Amino acid sequence: MNNTLLNTLRFIGLILLQVLILNHIELIGYVNPFVYILFVLMLPLSTPGWLLLLLSFGTGYTIDVFMSSAGLHTAATVFMAFMRPYVVQLATGAKEPEMLNNPGLSQMGIRWWFSYSLSLVFLHHFALFLLESFSFSQLGYTLIRIVLSVLFTEILILLLSYFFATRPKKKK
Repeated sequence: MNNTLLNTLRFIGLILLQVLILNHIELIGYVNPFVYILFVLMLPLSTPGWLLLLLSFGTGYTIDVFMSSAGLHTAATVFMAFMRPYVVQLATGAKEPEMLNNPGLSQMGIRWWFSYSLSLVFLHHFALFLLESFSFSQLGYTLIRIVLSVLFTEILILLLSYFFATRPKKKK
C-alpha cells in the first residue's frame, strides 16, 4: 500500500476513534485521552516542515470542529509538530536519520519509539491543557491533568502502534 493512502486511512481512522469513542471518556475528571496525534507522530521524518505544520493544523482543526474547542487542539498540535524535528534531533543526533523515514514501532524499536512519542505527547498535552485553563490559579489541577492524560494517552498510543506496526516480509 502506498504511503499517501496509508496515511489517509490512518488519519480517518484516528479521527473517527477520537471523535466517536475517546471524546466521551473522561476518567475521574482528570484523564482525557487524545490519540489523534498519533497521525502526526507517524508521518515520515522526511516530510517538509511546511507540510508537517499544514497537516498538523488540519488534524487539530478537525478535532476542534468536532469538540467546539475554539482552536485549542489546533494550537497544541501545531506546537507539537513544530517541536518534532528537535525531539528527533535530540533522540538521534541527526536532523533526519538516514536509516529511518517512517517513524513507528517496527522501525524504531520500543525504547526509541517510547521516548519519541512520550516527549511529543507531553508537549502536546502541556500546551493543550495550559491553553485550556489559561490560569495559574488552577496550576496544580492542570499539572495533574497533564500527567495523567499523558500516561493514559501514551498507553493507548503504544497499543495502537502495535496495530499499525508493519511486519517484515518473508523471504522466499
